[in-house]
Amino acid sequence: MDFWQMLLAQVAVSAVVVFVVLTGFYLIILKPFLNKKVGELIAAVDDIEPRISRGVKRGVGEALKDIPETAAKESTRQFLRFGSDLFENGLSSFIGTAEDLARRSGKRPSGKG
Repeated sequence: MDFWQMLLAQVAVSAVVVFVVLTGFYLIILKPFLNKKVGELIAAVDDIEPRISRGVKRGVGEALKDIPETAAKESTRQFLRFGSDLFENGLSSFIGTAEDLARRSGKRPSGKG
């Protein structure tokens, strides 16, 4: 057997041995460990959503208990009035009409005295 044939055989055998060892390590040790960790993560994620929704419901309930009932009614009334004005008048309910702008500019002091 020539030297280059022995060298080629040695490289091939080394590659096969390294491949077998790495594959065995992955299948026997790493894959079960990763599957266990992924299962734990999935269980934790499945538990997060119900906890968040319970916390949000409790927080909203506590916040609503702290707000006086008259304040909630008044702010709702203002919100409804604002919404109907916006629906009926469009942006002019925000910035006013041209006459409103002219009136505002006429009321401002000119600073000359």
